Amino acid sequence: MRAQRIAGEPDLDAAIGPFPRLVVVGADADLAAVLTRLLRAERLDVEVAYVPRRRTRATRIYRLPAGRRAARRAVRGSAQRVTLIRDETGSVVVGRAAWVPPDGERVIHGEAVVDDTTLFDGDAAGVLVEPTLAMPGLRASLQGRWRRWVTGRAAQLGSTGVVVLRDGVPAPRPGRRSAFYRNIEGWLLVR
Repeated sequence: MRAQRIAGEPDLDAAIGPFPRLVVVGADADLAAVLTRLLRAERLDVEVAYVPRRRTRATRIYRLPAGRRAARRAVRGSAQRVTLIRDETGSVVVGRAAWVPPDGERVIHGEAVVDDTTLFDGDAAGVLVEPTLAMPGLRASLQGRWRRWVTGRAAQLGSTGVVVLRDGVPAPRPGRRSAFYRNIEGWLLVR
């Protein structure tokens, strides 16, 4: 097995190359970056193994081990197609996305919908969106003390201003609309 350190998108594109399996060692955001490049390159036929040091949100969602057990599974495991959640920019989410108020604001003013179910209409402190291993593919909830998750294929938001966080990484600038949805084709997860 050949190891290669990735510093940016050109390195990642070169690493994908002809290889049938990639092993991602890092955090959820690193796995999401690799899957985003595979999605944009139309290479979802590549098997992807995930080897985080410790348990992460993605390891819990996809029921994966961490550490040495994850490394062993990366080499010996077999791939299964699982749901791939992306947004309108083509960025993939593997752990958790969030819609949060922009700087200086306390709430998001707008409306969020999961499929046909209204999550909120008015003001909300924030919204969490996570992939699910089972269909329909994602779940969303209002941020707060008590969470009521709503499952669906897509979650959409229209607002006066929102910051989108994808696996802990904020979007470069606030927006007014955002959507997360299940991609037609899933990704090949080594389990």
